[in-house]
Amino acid sequence: MNTLAKIEGALPLPVSVDDILAARGRIAGAIVRTPTLISQTLSEMAGCRVFLKFENLQFTAAYKERGALNRLLTLDETAKAKGVIAASAGNHAQGLAYHGRRLGVPVTIVMPKTTPTVKVTQTQGHGATVVLHGEKFDDASAHARVLEKEQGLTFVHPFDEPDIIAGQGTVALEMLEDAPEIDTLIVPIGGGGLISGMATAARAMKPDIRIVGVQAELYPSMYDYIKHAELACDGDTLAEGIAVKQPGELTRRFVERVVDDILLVGERRLEESLSLLLQIEKTVVEGAGAAGLAALLKHRDQFAGRSVGLVLTGGNIDTRLLANVLLRDLARSGRLARLRIILQDRPGALFHVARIFDQEAVNILELSHQRIFTNLPAKGLSLDVECETRDRAHLQRLIDALREAGYEVAPIEVA
Repeated sequence: MNTLAKIEGALPLPVSVDDILAARGRIAGAIVRTPTLISQTLSEMAGCRVFLKFENLQFTAAYKERGALNRLLTLDETAKAKGVIAASAGNHAQGLAYHGRRLGVPVTIVMPKTTPTVKVTQTQGHGATVVLHGEKFDDASAHARVLEKEQGLTFVHPFDEPDIIAGQGTVALEMLEDAPEIDTLIVPIGGGGLISGMATAARAMKPDIRIVGVQAELYPSMYDYIKHAELACDGDTLAEGIAVKQPGELTRRFVERVVDDILLVGERRLEESLSLLLQIEKTVVEGAGAAGLAALLKHRDQFAGRSVGLVLTGGNIDTRLLANVLLRDLARSGRLARLRIILQDRPGALFHVARIFDQEAVNILELSHQRIFTNLPAKGLSLDVECETRDRAHLQRLIDALREAGYEVAPIEVA
């Protein structure tokens, strides 16, 4: 252990359960007390009792409102009059902007120039002033610090502040009051504010509770710090809400002391979990909101027989991205498929293929011929058929029937 780690390990943690209880008192009435409900279907799938905390039902569709509001309410009158500033292109911006307008506190949000227009307009719609600066988040964050000093504003960090951590900890208070049988919490980690607050509250209520963090495999920043690993931290993850390259200096102290383990999940598992939550629970979550379920399903053996609480941290996902995830999940399950069939370019060829699809009761959605850009002979062509089946067994029967009829068939698989 290096000298800095030893010093940090000796320092008392700056947030206690009393701070979290005080935060609950401040934010009560302005935050939705979201339900904690057992999922019978997911429990059967996972081999344990699964409780879901629906933080995607907050007004801005994410738990980030809790910490943002608590921080705003702890400002003195002078700071409230001057206003606050933050660097964020996500849920922190929405929560701070929404509650800032409610309380009459001016809010400035600095975002990278590359931020999607919908996020800019949503934040402006909550009454915030949006400043676009730089190409990356680090550029926006550095500029926010400049404006903080120039304009006398109060900087509100998305995760590395005691008042933010205390606000997020109220999630665990509600969960364990509503479902006291929970003996394990699986919590997504980006910067670490949520798990720091939740673990502090949960340990005070149930000292023997198991606390497990989860990160996307592409962004294992806290995992690297805790496990002394050197995994790469970059890429385009579905769980953008927890895509943080550098863990908080404050939050890593909490994670080191009060979190039992950190697990990593891949993109395919995140997509599967997001789709399951929509199909089974009829609830929309963003990629980060599905991370807890993804970890549970990937590591079933670790949680067998336990009572596990998962936080659906947010529901702010682009509708086009959501559609892509759902369609990819249908493809992986065999309910949606694209087959490449080699044909001879002659009259009636398509009719004979279509007749087999009809005989197998498979719905054809789209056809695409390729005669030019192919290595087939001039009289040959490839036919791509997008089709809809009942399940993977139904799809296999179709492929077998096509091959028995003499056609060369290859499924085009999804990554």
